[in-house]
Amino acid sequence: MTITLTQQAIAADALAALLPAPTPLQATPWPVTAGEIPAAGMSTLGVDYLGAVSAELAIKLPPTSQAAIRDAGGPGALSAADILRPALEAAAQTLGSGVLGDVTEGASAALFDDPKTAVYRLTEPGSTEAFAWFAVRLRNHGQRPSAAGATVSAHKMGRIHDVEMALSVVIGHTRMTVANVLGLEPGDVVDLDRAAGSPADILLNGRLIGHGEIVVVDQEYGVRVTKILDAAETVG
Repeated sequence: MTITLTQQAIAADALAALLPAPTPLQATPWPVTAGEIPAAGMSTLGVDYLGAVSAELAIKLPPTSQAAIRDAGGPGALSAADILRPALEAAAQTLGSGVLGDVTEGASAALFDDPKTAVYRLTEPGSTEAFAWFAVRLRNHGQRPSAAGATVSAHKMGRIHDVEMALSVVIGHTRMTVANVLGLEPGDVVDLDRAAGSPADILLNGRLIGHGEIVVVDQEYGVRVTKILDAAETVG
């Protein structure tokens, strides 16, 4: 349980660091014994994360914070979901490789009442008012494939023979604010968190399955597989 709570706390800190607040936010656990979260005027946004550790994430915003979020989006037509997505992605990436779904409004309000959910209050230093509340519920932490499911017959495999899967190659990641993304122009260089020559990640449907080297074959990019991860490595 300690490991799970640590994962959730790291996710909360990552989200707090990228939320567009006037000053840096601090994430503090909000246990059930602390009382109910005020509901008046609240806006809730949630998203599912599917990966090595799948999770449900949600943010509750008081009216004053909703206004701050809108201001952070600038004069454009960005929605609160678009503005908050980088912060939610940062939180989800602390759980391992995976795919973040669409951020939706209002659908995750019940997540905050689930006893299996870890809830954090996000506040500005010295303030007694919450800028936001963050909820994260892990779905499959620590699970491993059972021995009973290890053997699959050819007949059963036939059920999924025509199911399409997406193979992706990732050479690196970076984190950017919405303002920086909107300021990108042709010719700009975006630094990634990986040194030149480092192996790329090979993902199947968003799940890390191996590593490889980027190559050029007949003037087209390809990837030479250098390592395939076993089941324990892909889940852990």
